[in-house]
Amino acid sequence: MKRILLIEDDTALRENTAELLELSDYEVITAPNGKIGIDLAREQHPDIVVCDIMMPEIDGYGVLQQLSSDAATQHIPFIFLSAKTEHKEVRKGMDLGADDYLTKPFEEVDLMSAIESRLAKAEIMTRLGRNQTPLSVDAEAQMRTLNELKNFFDDHGDVHTYKKGSPIYNEGEHSNKIFLILEGVVKCHKMDEDGKELITSLHPADDFLGFTSFLDNLPYQESASAVEDAELAGISKESMKGILEKNHNVSLELMELLTDNISEIKEQLLQMAYSSVRKKTAQTLLQFAEVLNKNPEEPIRISRSDLASVAGIATESLIRTLSGFKKEGLIDIEGRNIKILQLRALHGIE
Repeated sequence: MKRILLIEDDTALRENTAELLELSDYEVITAPNGKIGIDLAREQHPDIVVCDIMMPEIDGYGVLQQLSSDAATQHIPFIFLSAKTEHKEVRKGMDLGADDYLTKPFEEVDLMSAIESRLAKAEIMTRLGRNQTPLSVDAEAQMRTLNELKNFFDDHGDVHTYKKGSPIYNEGEHSNKIFLILEGVVKCHKMDEDGKELITSLHPADDFLGFTSFLDNLPYQESASAVEDAELAGISKESMKGILEKNHNVSLELMELLTDNISEIKEQLLQMAYSSVRKKTAQTLLQFAEVLNKNPEEPIRISRSDLASVAGIATESLIRTLSGFKKEGLIDIEGRNIKILQLRALHGIE
């Protein structure tokens, strides 16, 4: 059973959060202030620390600094809880070495997701025999694989969160950064001459985003927005260029990845040009289910306009086709939720 140290001076919030975590099969240790929290961390060696910022005795920043400077506790994942939402406060916490930052009031699912993902990362790092201290100054010259490049983004990139529907960058803006999607799904899109939005691609977590020319200062050729709440890590194009120049194997793997992406886009364009409306709709549903990482029995919550944009058909035509699929028992529809009932049948639609 994983052990969580919860440091929070608000008694009601501390008790309610502790109960929530215990119901999720975690062992919970609580502390009402930073000073007691530091002592408990050193005594109990928790698997993760969840800590408020504004507290008596020692605030959350002080707790993180002391634990980070102690060899026995510096490896413990650390999540801030705070009502502070200003960007500078978020960055201060992350710059001190926090792994995540949740603002109050937080949703239960957001807290559990943050804890689970940080514990999973810590376990993976342990299995690989690596601690979580920063990479060396020469880390850019030590990469051998695309996965190590992604780790570099995660460890050293400028991390930002985006709410569902928020723009990440807009067509025509200076392309200063390359992004790695840490969580969530992102769509790339353009406006046609009639002002209609066309979705050009969908990107799940672990995809790169924002590639333009490394030689010319070209602007972004399309816009990117969050389909669901997302977290991205970005590094400058200059840094990325330097990494690729020093690591030829990484460059080759990235070229292969981008080539595969081009092939997928070509296939999608052929589907949009020559497939029937029924097949376009079915394939788009399957594509969203895959990108959103949904099991067939889980509903897909996506706007009809987004579905139509990817399929390359009018929204009205898509809605009529979805109604037909529902009557045939291929899918079920409840509001904006679509549940796939006959996966094999959707694959077979021509």
